[in-house]
Amino acid sequence: MNRRGVQLLSLVLSDFRNLEQVQLRPSAHTTVAFGHNGQGKTNLLEAVYFLATLKPLRSSKLVELIRFGVDQAQVLGRFAIEGTSREISVRLQPGLRQAFVDGKRTQNLDEYFGSVSVVSFTPDDLAVVKGGPDQRRRFLDRAVFNRYPVFLKESRNYTIALKSRNRLLREGADLSYLDVYDEALATSGARIWCRREKLLREMAPRTEQAFGAIARISSPLRCSYVRTGLSGDEGSTEAELAEALKQGLRIRLPKDTERGFTSIGPHTDDLEFSFGEYPARSFGSQGQQRALVLAWKIAEIENLRDANGLLPLLLLDDVSSELDRARNDYLMNYLAGTGAQVFLTTTDPALVVRATGPDTVWYEVEGGSVNLAPAPPQALISSPAK
Repeated sequence: MNRRGVQLLSLVLSDFRNLEQVQLRPSAHTTVAFGHNGQGKTNLLEAVYFLATLKPLRSSKLVELIRFGVDQAQVLGRFAIEGTSREISVRLQPGLRQAFVDGKRTQNLDEYFGSVSVVSFTPDDLAVVKGGPDQRRRFLDRAVFNRYPVFLKESRNYTIALKSRNRLLREGADLSYLDVYDEALATSGARIWCRREKLLREMAPRTEQAFGAIARISSPLRCSYVRTGLSGDEGSTEAELAEALKQGLRIRLPKDTERGFTSIGPHTDDLEFSFGEYPARSFGSQGQQRALVLAWKIAEIENLRDANGLLPLLLLDDVSSELDRARNDYLMNYLAGTGAQVFLTTTDPALVVRATGPDTVWYEVEGGSVNLAPAPPQALISSPAK
């Protein structure tokens, strides 16, 4: 496997969530943050994720990322990217988010997101199969953003137009005012469809193959994208999809006017998984559903490696405690062999020891303090084979 990738050389946090002042020098391979629940392990991982994506790892308002009682937070990281060094940082104040590249403030998201990609894996992801369509859309869109960083701007344009159209519908405004928003929705919506469907064409075969290796069931996994309320061939062009969406908006206008919201478009779609002919959300066991999500994450890692020539940073937040032994062992062995830089959190170091090596760096997190720990913390590892 190609072992080239982005490497985080150092991380400095100030007043991020419950973390007051933190300085880390992570391992080039595996860094483990361990400790009891509620001490700040996830916050540490979220800081890395936020630095790479400008978005919280968990659903929350940006102001909630600032430590209670202060008015500013900052995350700064120095990265090695194909032999060059780059410093990126984000400063947060209530109502304000500023991004910097090598000390200079940037408004160019392409410049900011041009080099660093990150794949995260959290316990919330394990519930995505049984969750609602909105959870699966977010799950898919995180992968789309990793593959196409410009997707953040594209999806934001769609959201702005959607909120404006919905406001006019609720206010009973003159329907002629909707034309400009219908055009904007159709253009940006078609682009979102094309991004999502192209990503899924890349990801689906990899996910299905990985699932077969992990789950070992006879029924094959199938991944499909479902446009709600809109027909159209999988090979439709972006222009054709835009025209189809405009027509759909016109047809549904009476219903949308009555209800006060837009009922067709990418914001209503779904990502569906099935085992053979049977929907995974209804017929899959908990273990099979978790194997599916694990397979998706592995497919995303490998797809980014092949598309960009670089391995992403890998962030895993206490996932091992949610997996059975066989699937956890599979994941840990996979991580050990990727060559990617991995950040793990856990309440039990024994669960992640298979993914570690002699250069693993261990940090203990307690009450918002992050301190270097023995490598490995043997007193806390009851049995490496657990």
